[in-house]
Amino acid sequence: MSAIPEPQPARPWRHEDGPPPRVSTWPHGDRPALRVWSAGRWRYAPVAARHDYPDGTVRYQVDVDLHGTTSVTSATYEWPQPGLRVSHGSSSAPSRTADEERQGNMPHAPRRRPSEDPQGAAATGT
Repeated sequence: MSAIPEPQPARPWRHEDGPPPRVSTWPHGDRPALRVWSAGRWRYAPVAARHDYPDGTVRYQVDVDLHGTTSVTSATYEWPQPGLRVSHGSSSAPSRTADEERQGNMPHAPRRRPSEDPQGAAATGT
């Protein structure tokens, strides 16, 4: 058995907690990541958001497969804890706005040159 305790999830912010935290996000393709100790292994966990509370508390919302079953869940952890480690940072600056271009939209289909034949080769059988 490992001496590293599994990190304890943090409860969501509530109105009675006082002012809401400042929330920062990163572009979907360039998010920082943590390692979360779960089920005897370090699990890779990309950061979805960082929550900075007025009292100095920091919480990270991550996407993580806690049991190695490919079932990814969202969890929020207060930082620091022994069962959390930094995996890597991001080369992008965090944002505090809901920027559509930073949210990992679906990829666009590749652009293709239009056929010179208005009906196309398939229509004429050639």
